[in-house]
Order: sequence, then structure tokens, then C-alpha cells
Amino acid sequence: MAATPEAASDEPMYRILLIEDDQGDALLVEELLHDTGLRFELTTRTTLAEARTELAGTPSDCILLDLHLPDVSGIDAVAAVRGLAPHTAVIVLTGLAEAQAGPDAMAAGAQDYLVKGKVEADLLRRTVRYAVYRSQTERASAEAQATRLRAEENARLERGLLPQPILDTSTVRVTSRYLPGAAMALLGGDFLDVVEGDDGLLHAVVGDVSGHGPDAAALGVCLRIAWRALVLGGHRGDDLLHLMERILIAERGNQQLFATCTLLTLDQDAATATLHLAGHHEPLLTTAEGTRELTAAHGVALGIVPGLRNWPSTVIPLPTTGALTLYTDGLTEGHKGATSERLGVEGLLALIGKLPSADPAAHVDLLIKETHELNAGRHSDDLAVLRLDWGTPPTRL
Repeated sequence: MAATPEAASDEPMYRILLIEDDQGDALLVEELLHDTGLRFELTTRTTLAEARTELAGTPSDCILLDLHLPDVSGIDAVAAVRGLAPHTAVIVLTGLAEAQAGPDAMAAGAQDYLVKGKVEADLLRRTVRYAVYRSQTERASAEAQATRLRAEENARLERGLLPQPILDTSTVRVTSRYLPGAAMALLGGDFLDVVEGDDGLLHAVVGDVSGHGPDAAALGVCLRIAWRALVLGGHRGDDLLHLMERILIAERGNQQLFATCTLLTLDQDAATATLHLAGHHEPLLTTAEGTRELTAAHGVALGIVPGLRNWPSTVIPLPTTGALTLYTDGLTEGHKGATSERLGVEGLLALIGKLPSADPAAHVDLLIKETHELNAGRHSDDLAVLRLDWGTPPTRL
């Protein structure tokens, strides 16, 4: 490996890999590089196999590639090197008699080409700097495109996971929030929805598909859409969960995904809420006296024991004024401050008791903010929260 220390200190250091089997040509390239004034570290390899090993261990800024190597030649050499280092600048070295080789190499993905015997230091300097700049620009553009596509995909999934409630005559105020477990990650499998049926009752669901990423998110969207269609079609309770389980099994394919969910039917005239828990935890009930976790019968998660149909219902009497909060375990499984202890439901209720009064949306946002600060990024999980308020909003969640 050769390096030059003479160049100005503000000049970037170029890590250059020369793939050249002719020792004389390799020596000439090294001398020309010293004459350019560039700061560089030069590594020379004589075959593509040697270059493959080098690129696997040490990244390069620029590759100077001879088109006639012992184990590969011509455009195949360019394609092979681009495959090994797709984001590295490639400059092809051609012979005097190869008039078309350079343009063909650029068409195959090289940033530029130089003709042996006609290269001067100034030309080599400009070519290296421009090729590296172009390669970096192409990489930045590809990353920006990937980020844009990821954002568009997230937006499509979010529209599926966070639909607009269908409310006709209901006076219930709906507040919903969804946060993916990791920055830049695809949305996970948490989902929620609220619709008012033809029976005048308000129906809500919060669910969580096991796993993370696009498969869980796609299944979450599928279950959410299926739930809405089935509810509007008149299906309720055990029958509704049975059909959702059949859809889950059909859509998950050979993946062993399952889903937990809470179904809630709110009847304001009767002042009751009917719950079905499919492997999910109980909602929270807020009244003027404070917030507590409801007690309800538990059933099996969807997809765990297909056909069991064990989803008992629980009817909860409701106060004239209050709020119900359904959520996924991303709200409680984070850490409780500096210790390794998890927040849990008891910690969540204690935290709620300390929060100042606020309107429902501001209160949910503050609660999520406080749980995230306690967790300090140590546990990553998706989070969905659905709050339903009726009457005069309670002063606490």
C-alpha cells in the first residue's frame, strides 16, 4: 500500500484500489497518482478474485480497473466489479487500440475511463475527483429515493391501519394514535378502528399482529379492513372473531403469525360496553374519580388454536360521563425509568395519576411522551392507542 502525505490537509483522503496484472502499468499509475497532488492510499491487486477479497474487507472510494485481467475481461470485468462494490466509483483503464472499450464500459456502469499512455497527472486528478463525486451523488440519490419510497409505503400502510372513524349520529369523541416501534421502520402490525353500525351502537377494535415489518403490517391492514366490513355487515362478538380468525389463517400463509385484539361495543342509551378479549389486555375506564383497569373475561388470541372459538363476552356498566382507552402493549412494555423493571399496567396507572388535566388528545399525547421518556429507547415496539370519550370529558385519562 502506498500513500502520499504531501497534499494540502483539506484535501480528502481517497482510498484507491488498482486492479491491474501488469506490474509496469501498475507502477506508472502509482507514479501518476503521486504527481496529482491528491491525498491517497493505494492498494494493488492483480486479479478479480484478489479484488473480491479486498473489497469484502476494506471499502474503497475509487477503483482503477484494467479490462484485461487473468480471470475476467472486457465488460464482464466492469459488471463484476460493480456487483462487488455498487456504490464505489469505477474508472476503467483501456489500451490505445480499444477505441470503443471506454464508452462501452461507461454504458456498463463505470463512472469514467482513461486510455493508458495518454494519461497525465492533471487529467488523472480531475477524473478521480469527478468519478468519486459522481458516485457519491448517485449513492445519495439512491438513498433519497429509497427513503421516499419507504415514506410512501408507510403512508399507505398508515392509511390502512389508521382509518377515519365512521360516525353518523354518535356524540362520542374519538382520539387515536399510532407510532411505529423504530424510526424509519415500516409500520408494524398494530391496528385500530371505530365505526357506528346501523344499530346505532359504536363499535371499536384495537389489535396487534405478532412480529414487525411489512408482513405484520399487511396482515394488520387486512384484519382492520375485514373487521370494518364485517361489523358493517352485521357480524358481532364470537361470530365476528371467528370470521377474523379465518381471514388471518388464510392471509398469513406459512408464517406462524397470530393476532390479539379487543372488541368493544358502546351502547350509550343502555350505558354499557360489551367487551370481547382475544388474547388482549383489558381497557382502561376513566371517570371523575380517576382511571382504573376494567375486569373482563379473557379469550384466546386469533390463530393460536383455530376453531376453538373461546371468546366470552363481558358487559361493563358505564357512568354518564367517562372515557374508555384501548391500547396495545407498546404502551406498557417499555422500561420504568433507569431500572430494568417494565412499566406495566400498574406503572401506567400511577403515571396517569400524576399527569395534569388536559383535553383527550393532549392527554394521550402527553402520556405517550412520558412513557417514551421513561423507556429511553431501550425497548422498541409499535404502539396504538384508542380513546373514546362521552358526556363532559373527564379531567383525567
